[in-house]
Amino acid sequence: MEFLPGEIHGVLGMNGAGKSTFFNSICGLKSIDSGECLYHNKWVNSDQIAFMQTHTYFYPYMQGIEYLNLIGKQNPDFDPFHWNKIFELPLYQLIENYSTGMKKKLVFMGVLAQNRPILILDEPFNGVDIESNEKIIQILEYLRDKGSTILLSSHIIHSLTDCCDKVSYLKNGQFAKTYLKNDFKDLQSLVKELVSQDVTTVLSALNTP
Repeated sequence: MEFLPGEIHGVLGMNGAGKSTFFNSICGLKSIDSGECLYHNKWVNSDQIAFMQTHTYFYPYMQGIEYLNLIGKQNPDFDPFHWNKIFELPLYQLIENYSTGMKKKLVFMGVLAQNRPILILDEPFNGVDIESNEKIIQILEYLRDKGSTILLSSHIIHSLTDCCDKVSYLKNGQFAKTYLKNDFKDLQSLVKELVSQDVTTVLSALNTP
């Protein structure tokens, strides 16, 4: 599987398909049984990756601004207040008082703070309102055009087809197929068929004596 600079590559899979496991393996959080993960023909270093996990732990009594300063301490050029003009978070409030969507946007800003060439985002759109989703997509497109390598996952197909250049379908821990933009309709048909099969099976069982 190849992920290129200047590209937003989506990973689509049902719950339990292995999306988070795949990302954790790339980031060195899970051991790899076989294969290798290379960046510019060298083993990828975690310092090259900004990783947005599905669930993020925050220290108790930490303010949003403290989190961003901690995450972005190695990037003196990062200005949290500049980026916050987009997301309008209450940075001086305690994170524990943030909503789910606010926490998600804060973590995304933390990814930006790290200024890494590879961005890996696990379910970045979950719990985020439609307006903020569009803002995230526009920022990702901006970073893509500047040459970043961006991987993101979702189990919601429209979140991926709206912003990705390619989408790879992950099934039972294996990549079944990669779809280009021109093939996204085929991907949508595949997912619809799979979901219909599951629903039909359950509904049929209700009619079984």
